[in-house]
Order: sequence, then structure tokens, then C-alpha cells
Amino acid sequence: MEEKNMTKKVYLYKRFERFWHWSQTILIFALTFTGFEIHGVSNFIGYENAVVWHNNAAWAFIILIIFAIFWHLTTDEWRNYIPTVNNFKAQVNYYLTGIFRHAPHPTKKLTLSKLNPLQRLVYFGLKILLIPLMVASGLLYMYFHYPLQGIELDSLKYIAILHTLGAYLLISFVIIHLYLITTGRTLTSNLNAMITGWDEMEEDEIKGIVIEAVDGAGLRIRSEKGDEKSRAEVKSILVNALKETEYKVMEDDMEGQKKEIKRKK
Repeated sequence: MEEKNMTKKVYLYKRFERFWHWSQTILIFALTFTGFEIHGVSNFIGYENAVVWHNNAAWAFIILIIFAIFWHLTTDEWRNYIPTVNNFKAQVNYYLTGIFRHAPHPTKKLTLSKLNPLQRLVYFGLKILLIPLMVASGLLYMYFHYPLQGIELDSLKYIAILHTLGAYLLISFVIIHLYLITTGRTLTSNLNAMITGWDEMEEDEIKGIVIEAVDGAGLRIRSEKGDEKSRAEVKSILVNALKETEYKVMEDDMEGQKKEIKRKK
């Protein structure tokens, strides 16, 4: 019988990251609901109310985007979305056949590398192309001839087509995203991770988290000089790196590693 790998809880998703994710989810559903109402697909709250709520949700979405951009740039989280060809073919094969054969996932998660190559490409397209398209076309909608001398265009025809096409692409992404949520270690493990911030990871993945912390400390150490004060700062950096990793990973034996470094001080 195949031996099952040990898993431990890892703090992978920060508070703002989860707030941003769920706020964005609520706003996208609100925009979708009111958008269908505006187009006459449904009639629950009426056209005028739908327009008001759609515009309010749109402004809330834009404000959230501004905060999210600031957070990504100040925390290095933007690195998660840089496309890569590493493991790209393996990831495609995993989604086509491997996932149905319960094959191991070809891409391991890290704190600053949470997305696989296909996710990186999709999210990059969302953030660079689709979301800006939706915001720009939505603002053109809102301020076309409004209130008296708004944005002057000959017609909103092509703006409407682009906005509607973008909306359907966004809905398609949400549907696929909802399905992929269920493809974790258990049916709800990915959902629970985005609610609590803690994800279950195998030992080889946890080693990657530790290496990532050490590498991050190494980058800060390179800027230090060789005098006594700098050596103390280097040790402090290492202790802090282990402390951060210890918080991320529920692993008791990391306490011993931290004490060993403190002893050498």
C-alpha cells in the first residue's frame, strides 16, 4: 500500500489577501446580477435600481483595485502573477488527464509563488487586460453624455460589445474557478484555506517555504558589512526569518532551530 505523505498546516494567505478575495467575489456577483438586470435578462429589482446598484458596486470595485495594487506592490505579492514556462506543459497535462488519475500536482506552492503556470497566465491576463477593459468601458458607460457634457463619443455600440464580452469572460472564469476550488486535497480544503489563511501542505512543500525564508534573509544579509554590529544584525535577520517561518508552519521542531541560533549569539 502506498504510504501517505505527512501534511502540516501552513499560513499561506494573509488577512488582506483574504479580504480582497472575498470582497472581490461579492462585488463580481453583485455586478453580474445587476448587469443581467440592466440587460433585461431578469427583473427582480427593476432597471433603475439595477443601474444605481451596478454603479455603486463598480465604484467599490475600483476602490478595492486601488488598495489591492498598493498591497501587491508593497509586499512583493505581485511576483505571484509573473508568467513562467516552468512546468507549463506538465500543468496542462495534469488538468487534462492527471487530475482524473489522482496524479501528484506538478507545481508546489510557496509564499511568493502560490500559483501554477496556468494560473499565473490567466491571472496576469485578468489583471493586465480583462479588469482594465471592464473598468475603462464601464466608466465610458457611466460618463457618456453625463450629466450635461460628459465623455463625447459617436456611439456606445462597440463599448457595449466589449463590456458585455468582458463580463461573459469574467463569468466563465468564475465558473472554472468554482470548479477548481473542489480539486484540492479534499473537496473543501482550498475553500477553507482562503477562509482561514491556513493550507495543508506536504513536507517537501514545507521545505520550500523554509528555503524561501532563508533565501529572503540571504538577500538582506548581502547588504551587511563584516563588522561586529553587522554580524549581530545578520544573526537577528536569521532569527526573525525562522520566527516568521515558525509562525507560518505549525511544526514544533523549528523551535529547536531557533534556540540553536540564539545560543550561538
